[in-house]
Amino acid sequence: MNLELAPRAVRDAERHARWWRDNRPAARLLFDQELAAGLDQIRASPEIGLAYPGITGKDYRRLLLPRTRFHIYYRLAAPDRIRVVAIWGAARERGPRLR
Repeated sequence: MNLELAPRAVRDAERHARWWRDNRPAARLLFDQELAAGLDQIRASPEIGLAYPGITGKDYRRLLLPRTRFHIYYRLAAPDRIRVVAIWGAARERGPRLR
C-alpha cells in the first residue's frame, strides 16, 4: 500500500518533531519514532484508525499515537493509496478542519 503525506501533514510533522526535540530532552526522538511506527501500522492495516468526519463528507480516519498524544488523520485516496492529511495534538479537544 502506498502512503503519501499531504504538504500540511509534512509541515505538521516537522513542527511537532522540532518542538518535541527542543522540549522533551529525555525523549527527543520519541515523536519521530512513534510517528514512523504509526505510519507503518496504517500502511499495513489502513482500517486500523477510527472513523472521523471531514467537512466535505470524505471518509477520514485517525490513529492515536499513545505516548506523544498526537493523532494521524488520513484517508484512503485510492484502493492502493493512503493520504495522510494532518498530524494533530489530541489534547486540543477538537480535530483539524479536513477538506
